[in-house]
Amino acid sequence: MRRRPGEVRDAIVRVLEGRPQAASIQEITNGVTSMIGDVPASSIRSYLRLNTPELFARMDRAQYALQGFDCPAPEVARGVRSFEQRFDYGRASIILGDCNAWLAAQPNNSIHAVVTDPPYGLVEYSDSEQDKLRAGRGGVWRIPPSFDGAARAPLPRFTVLRPSDLEALDRFFLAWGRHLMRVLVPGANVLVASNPLLSYIVSGALARAGLERRGELVRLTMTMRGGDRPKAAHVEFSDVSVMPRSMWEPWLTFRKPVEGRVQDNLRKWGTGGFRRVSADKPFGDVIESSPTRPNERKIAQHPSLKPQAFLRKVVRGVLPLGTGVVLDPFAGSGSTLAAAEALGYSSVGIERDRAYFKLACGALPRLAGLRVDGD
Repeated sequence: MRRRPGEVRDAIVRVLEGRPQAASIQEITNGVTSMIGDVPASSIRSYLRLNTPELFARMDRAQYALQGFDCPAPEVARGVRSFEQRFDYGRASIILGDCNAWLAAQPNNSIHAVVTDPPYGLVEYSDSEQDKLRAGRGGVWRIPPSFDGAARAPLPRFTVLRPSDLEALDRFFLAWGRHLMRVLVPGANVLVASNPLLSYIVSGALARAGLERRGELVRLTMTMRGGDRPKAAHVEFSDVSVMPRSMWEPWLTFRKPVEGRVQDNLRKWGTGGFRRVSADKPFGDVIESSPTRPNERKIAQHPSLKPQAFLRKVVRGVLPLGTGVVLDPFAGSGSTLAAAEALGYSSVGIERDRAYFKLACGALPRLAGLRVDGD
């Protein structure tokens, strides 16, 4: 039988997506055969060997799993053992460790909401790319020049991600979403900052994990991404923008399915909707947001820092009754936890990068103590 290129590999991936704890070659062969017809075990074995460790991970007892399932991101932070450090401030806790490993150790139905700004691509927050960023060499990160005397924040070059990087992103967020499905209470909101170029991958993975898509929240803000003329031909094509200037940031909005009616879920779990802004104003899906203020960037020098004014509106909204635990699995500088602390919410953050963990320990109290518009 003539097969299309990659058909066997794709079938193996689909089989292992349903077996996150790994499967034997015989189990994989049986699953692939049921999908696309007879495939010899020797061919399955060859595909696995040729694509290990880039796509598949060889486990004990000659079993295989997808890379990224129930394990850290492809490049594990140097020397980090699971949950070896923790910093507590008020009702907030930030933990040094891998988010999937932490989630795997949590009890069922223990987290009430997620608000997070994850790595849009796993590559830019790998140790090697972070070293380049901190040394000012760029790499995946674009280090833009200063403008009108103000230094611009670095931006990841999402257009340089390879197909294998996009596949790794899909696998990682599928595994992450499956962890969330177990740990979240029914009706828990999940808000995930994304990027228009990559949001479809993250959104598709989370939907396949079982989370219920509830639309997108728009952070209405001008960024420095897009709008440029063609590189090395800006004079010749002076009236052309290669891609639209980004004037908004999508936040993917998901929910763990509720038990029964929303009112029943609210009574039992305290979740299932969003907290209204006021008696006459519902929580909306467009939030105007200024760029992060210089005084906040001075406190927390993280390339993806979001403003407290925006985060406090979002974090307030995800707990409809104002009670529960908010999780940020990609805590960065601790800004989401700071917003939760300012609101009197309990929160937990996980950060795998030692430098950012140290930054968050110092920044969290200071960001939480800031007065912002709307307080």
